[in-house]
Amino acid sequence: MNVIETPRLVLRRQTAEDAGFILGLMNDPEWIRHIGDRGVRTHEEARAYIQAGAVEMYDRHGFGLYLVALKGGGVPVGICGLVKRDFLDDVDLGFALACEYRGKGYAREAAAATVVYARDVLGLRQIAAIVSPDNAASLRLLEGLGFSFERTLEYPDGSKVHLLALTI
Repeated sequence: MNVIETPRLVLRRQTAEDAGFILGLMNDPEWIRHIGDRGVRTHEEARAYIQAGAVEMYDRHGFGLYLVALKGGGVPVGICGLVKRDFLDDVDLGFALACEYRGKGYAREAAAATVVYARDVLGLRQIAAIVSPDNAASLRLLEGLGFSFERTLEYPDGSKVHLLALTI
């Protein structure tokens, strides 16, 4: 079932059948560099990650990170959606694309549609985004959507990320 549609993309709930794509995405060097190594190395671990992450979030909050696929074929290109993190007051916009689909505007298209969904369907009035300080492409995308820098956060492992906010 599609949750969000754009001119070129569909965003739908992740399922166990997406494990192969998610495994590849999570082991992409850019994912590891900017998002972090989640230690997912097998299809079984990817299925468990989907269940414990996305599916649990759908069940608990009614939203989560959706699989982003091309219309007219359903080829997966990335993930985009909303996450409720224990350490943030606001819901967090997250996105990541497979390397071969970057630079085509898909991330911006999916993220912009997700912001509209957050406002119009979920009734949210503020959302956050967490981004690695050296992830210039994601920072540009978020700023282009109207997000602005709020503060720097430090994770328990000592790494620092920027927290951006958007009033919708």
